Order: sequence, then C-alpha cells, then structure tokens
Amino acid sequence: MSDELELLRDWDADAAPLTETARAQARHRLLNTMTRTERRPDIAPSRRHVLRLAAAAVVTVAVTGTAILIAPDGADEGGRADTGTNAPRMRNAGAVTVLKGAAALASRHERPVAPRNDQFIYSKRVIKETEQKTGAVKTYVDMNWDSVDGSQRSLTMELGRVIWEEPMGEKESVWPPREWSALKKLPTDPEQLIRGIIAVGTSDKPIDEFTEWDWYDAYFMLGELLKWPVLPEGLRPAAYAALALVPGVKATPGVQDSAGRTGVGISYPAGPWEKGKYLIFDPESYEFLGFRDERTSRSGKKTYIQLSHVVDWAIVDRLRQRP
Repeated sequence: MSDELELLRDWDADAAPLTETARAQARHRLLNTMTRTERRPDIAPSRRHVLRLAAAAVVTVAVTGTAILIAPDGADEGGRADTGTNAPRMRNAGAVTVLKGAAALASRHERPVAPRNDQFIYSKRVIKETEQKTGAVKTYVDMNWDSVDGSQRSLTMELGRVIWEEPMGEKESVWPPREWSALKKLPTDPEQLIRGIIAVGTSDKPIDEFTEWDWYDAYFMLGELLKWPVLPEGLRPAAYAALALVPGVKATPGVQDSAGRTGVGISYPAGPWEKGKYLIFDPESYEFLGFRDERTSRSGKKTYIQLSHVVDWAIVDRLRQRP
C-alpha cells in the first residue's frame, strides 16, 4: 500500500472530510500533473521529488477541506461534476487476453532476487521522444542507480539529465515504493493489490463498486509500478493480472515501442483523460515491450510522444557500477 496514501488517511486537520467525488478528482488531476508537466533542466525535480510533491499536495487538499485541482499548466481549477459511474462495463476481451498472457509469461520467467540493503538497483532505459508539431526526434539513454533500502544517495537520469537524490526523510515516501522491503509488502493477489493501491476512503468498498476515477487510479498506479525494473517474486505477474481486472481496458494493435518493435497497446480510454498512454506487449508471446505516453510542456504549447523501454537491469554493489 502506498505510504503517501496512508499519510492522507491518517491526517487529522479538524476539517470537514472530503467527499469521495472531490477526493477522486483531486487525486486524478495530481496524477496527471505528475506525468504531463515538462521538467526544465535548471529546476527539474527528480522522479522521486515529483512524487513527493504530489503526496504533499494531496495532504494540502485534505487540510483545507476544499478540492483545489492542479491543472497541468499550474493554474488552479474548481471542482467539477463527478464523471464516475458504478454501472457495469464490458471488458475488452483482447486486452484481458493479452494481460493474462503477460501475467502467465512473467510468472514462468521470473528471476527471483534478494538484494542486500546496502546494494543498488541499476537500470538502463531508452526513451525516444517526438515533438508532435515539428516531428523532431530525440533519443535518450538514461541509467539509474537506486539504493535498495533508501538509506544512500541514488543517481537518477531523466531525459539525459543527471540528478542526485538524497535519502528520504522519516515521513517521506513515493509510489512505487523504492525500498525493497516496502515492495515485498505489496499483495501478490491481483484484487488485493488494486484495493491496496486505492485504499484511501475505499478500503471497505467492494471492488465491483469502484468508480471510473478509482479504476483510472488503479490503471495509472499499476503502470507506474511496472516501470520499476525489478520487483519481488510474484508482484509483476500480479500487476498484469490486476490490470486485466480494470473494466474498459482496451487493446490497440500497431503500437510501436522505442526499439521499433510493433505490439499491442493496452490503454484505459474511458473518460476525458490520458488518450495517448499505452503499455505495449508483443502480440504473440505477450512479452512486455515498453511504454507509450504523451507529454505536454509546462507552457502547454508543445506536446511530445514518448516511447520507452528498459534494456538492462542488475543488482550492483556501488554507484555507477554496471553489470
């Protein structure tokens, strides 16, 4: 379960609690802001810092008791009518088949690891970014060294920029958890994993009563979890199987990854959000290939198609060490 969400659950501000609608809308817009804001080189917050800021913003909403929705360009926006629904929706059989196939494949080919707390998780990711208006393409090779227990400095690259990340404070946390011990606590049962991810205000709600907002959160956060290069045994298959439970997930053929491989894109197109976000799978083996996303600049004047995939990972003993 996300520690950021636990912070919100346990917050006591002597304020009227948010309605479920307001809470869901605020969470959704914060998630969107995290992924769609352009990070300027001179002031770029790291991946971890962006998620920290998002957690802090959610807590701020809880304190005020008013839903202030943060738009991608930094403007504030008032609440709007709930677009969620509890009505049953048909699942796309193609998407479910792909996701269940990916879960089965991942389960058969898992490489169980048990890193020591003093080690680092090394990963190498290729990102190909295309500006939609001009067609200009840039390719980045980002390498990261993340402290296994979070107690040491980590080295992160984002679109070619090197960022040093200091150990987190006592009450700081991110999603997905960076500490291996926290990852191991996540459920490997698909339904329990979904319930744990979006448990704020919904811990006792049956999964068949989740709204579109709830399901979008699940889709988004499961996708973020899958970006982590190595997970404890059983967690990656569980994440794929959990995505198969999301009503409305759709399979789109002909989506390419950053290596030029053509696969099936899995998306959650319901509602007025995230039209270009896909998880990409091989159409025959169901092997996970990578991600497709769309990014909007801070000014809102530029949009980018972003393709990415992990090409290598390893457990290493020190920063900058490669396998």
